[in-house]
Amino acid sequence: MSIKTRLLLSYMAMTFMPIVLFAFIAATLVSTFYKDMAGTMDGKGIPAFWETTNERRDLIAGVKFMSQNDPDRFNDIQFLKNTDEQLNRVHSGLVVMKNNQVSFTSSFVNSLDIDASEIQKMQRSQTQDRWGKTRFLVEAFNITLSDHTTGTVYVLSDLYPFFKEVRKFFPLLVLSLLLVIGLTNGVLTYLVSRSFIKPLFTLKHAAEQIKKGNLDHGVELERKDEFGELGASFEEMRVRLRESIHLQLQYEENRKELISNISHDLKTPITGIKACVQGIQDGIADTVSKKEKYINMIAKKADDMDHLIDELMLYSKLDLNQLPFHMEPLDIRAYLRNYIEELRHDPRMDNIKITFSSGRASPVRVMADHEKLTRVIINIIENSLKYMDKAHKEINVELFDDEAKATIHIQDNGTGIDSNELLHIFNRFYRTEPSRNIDTGGTGLGLAIVKQIVEGQGGTVWAESQLGEGTSIYFTLSKINHEGEDE
Repeated sequence: MSIKTRLLLSYMAMTFMPIVLFAFIAATLVSTFYKDMAGTMDGKGIPAFWETTNERRDLIAGVKFMSQNDPDRFNDIQFLKNTDEQLNRVHSGLVVMKNNQVSFTSSFVNSLDIDASEIQKMQRSQTQDRWGKTRFLVEAFNITLSDHTTGTVYVLSDLYPFFKEVRKFFPLLVLSLLLVIGLTNGVLTYLVSRSFIKPLFTLKHAAEQIKKGNLDHGVELERKDEFGELGASFEEMRVRLRESIHLQLQYEENRKELISNISHDLKTPITGIKACVQGIQDGIADTVSKKEKYINMIAKKADDMDHLIDELMLYSKLDLNQLPFHMEPLDIRAYLRNYIEELRHDPRMDNIKITFSSGRASPVRVMADHEKLTRVIINIIENSLKYMDKAHKEINVELFDDEAKATIHIQDNGTGIDSNELLHIFNRFYRTEPSRNIDTGGTGLGLAIVKQIVEGQGGTVWAESQLGEGTSIYFTLSKINHEGEDE
């Protein structure tokens, strides 16, 4: 349930619940305060006050009827007593005046110590008592007797029993109304605010944990409203922040490892150069042939350092995405065929059989950076050349493709790589030789550069190997359709 819906229901409840509760309390108070005024009518639960009022109205209507249709009955003392007794039960009394003289006064009126002149004044002005409420109600009916005598019949009703209860009833009614409104709004406000405060407290606690550096404290609100969405976003932020920090720490470890590896790989040729220079300075190279040998060693070590530095610069640019790729359409089948043909004339390929095969004779068009693709193949083949240990050495290059991509497979019959080491050969500075000898292990960046270049062109690279049988390197390139767009 959304917060908007929850607030709307709360406002509706704050409106209708007090009305229902107040109506129930008011009905209870009415039945409590007026239960002694005559019981109920026909078992229908009508309050006694209304029964008394209805009976008084009927009796007064009867008096009015008699005054208009049979006024001589007011000369009958028995009729007057019977009528007065009925009126007394509803807190009313009868007063009859003829020729401005009182001919009959109800005992009820006498008990109130009210004379005829006061009744006449009440009838004219409906005087209010000291409480500011109309206590007495006077109704007058003129009569003309058969002997042409004129007079007036007064019916005096005392409303004090009702007003006596009203003095208690209305303060309690108002107090009940205020209590109902306060209690209802208080409870609903507490419940609604609690549904807001609890998730806010959870988020606040989570934020404090993040501020302290604890990114393992999860946020689980388990709600389907806006707070639930906020909690989910907060949790996603926490997870991403933790992953970002973990990645940053990993980058830091990689940086330290890179510096360590660079220092190690640069120290080896420098140590060799220093040893050669020291030999020359100490006079160990006392012949022309020895000096030439030492100078050649120095030159080779310097070339190794220059090659390592070039590899490091290339890898760093690729790793930082600072080396742009110039992608262009390329017939990879023709490119590989021509490249392998040129490679056969390379002096390093003496005594090595290198072959090329393709799954089809038609062109296979891909999007690639020509220069960097050449670097990929050179690095893979140079890596294979270092591990050729058999008398009959072979390198096979194969091309096969599907609708979306072309796959280049370069296979050698060298020593092979252990399955545990196979997972790491594309990591920088990784060499399968524990000795990390540059003469056989190279810079340790060749296959790492291959991975960076292939993935930078939208492809993938992987390796398969069997110890003693050789290693296969696979990489893919995206094909293009006839319109020159990526498929």
